[in-house]
Amino acid sequence: MSQNWSQEKSAAVAAVREAAKVCRRVQQQLVSEQTLVKKDKSPVTVADFASQAVVCDRLARAFPKDAVVGEEGTGDLREPGQAALLKAVVENAGVGWGRAVNADEVLAAIDRGGAGTGKEERYWTLDPIDGTKGFLRKEQYAVALALIERGQVVLGVLGCPNLNPDGGPDGYAGGGLLVVAVRGQGAQVLSLEGDALVGKPAHVDAIADPRGARFCESVESGHSDQDLSAKIVAALGARAEPIRMDSQAKYAVVGQGQASIYLRLPTRADYRECIWDHAAGMIVVEEAGGRVTDVDGKPLAYAHGRKLDGNRGIIATSGLIHDAVVKAVGAALG
Repeated sequence: MSQNWSQEKSAAVAAVREAAKVCRRVQQQLVSEQTLVKKDKSPVTVADFASQAVVCDRLARAFPKDAVVGEEGTGDLREPGQAALLKAVVENAGVGWGRAVNADEVLAAIDRGGAGTGKEERYWTLDPIDGTKGFLRKEQYAVALALIERGQVVLGVLGCPNLNPDGGPDGYAGGGLLVVAVRGQGAQVLSLEGDALVGKPAHVDAIADPRGARFCESVESGHSDQDLSAKIVAALGARAEPIRMDSQAKYAVVGQGQASIYLRLPTRADYRECIWDHAAGMIVVEEAGGRVTDVDGKPLAYAHGRKLDGNRGIIATSGLIHDAVVKAVGAALG
């Protein structure tokens, strides 16, 4: 494969755009006030499976030898009682592919995403919908795709269908964007529509004093220790209210200079992050000029399998303040 990864970039951007189209369709048609009241996750289940099918099919056609490490498998989808769910998945996958499809090819595409181990010399990792609750609330979620070669993330694409490119006083809800990053080539913000592969360069902010930093963290307290985050914010002297949003959209916000720090602090001593939850976002921030490590300041290692077994927690920053943030986190963690 070429080391400028141009073919990989083209296929990955196209795949994420197709998947985002599917996710938007499902969200518009299936997510309702009633599904939220009943805590019905069937819409996100349909979108998860259909999105993975679309991305894995595109990658299989472009790079048939590449493994894919995805979040979904088809075990439950193949159960006799899931016929209605499978029908909805097939219908929406067909929208992404732009043609009529059958259940067998959709199931085969999804299973391709469950076949990788994360220990291959070269593999893709995919989160077909990162931010389940954000998707159901019609807030932030992301389609996250990354390419790993010899344990290093070399390409990442984040499709954020509800993220405002400009941030702004009205918050971060907006018309959507796509951020693509290639190792050594920087990060760019593109439209989720069309087929352009070149867009506006993405840059982190230039804040050198943590007191002027703005934090970004998960909406769900179960994903990150928010009380500990508040102590770290206070220790650093940062005064701005934190930005709370679901999914790897937080990496896109840091990568565009709309926030300076993203913390994902361990909620349990034995918890390890899944690779698909961070690979694409990590390279976006790094190629935009920032830094990403675990809470101990160690680089994230993608050669151990489906989880970041050699790391705990995540710290992503705009760069200049990274060491100070790592020090403050270390002190807070004891």
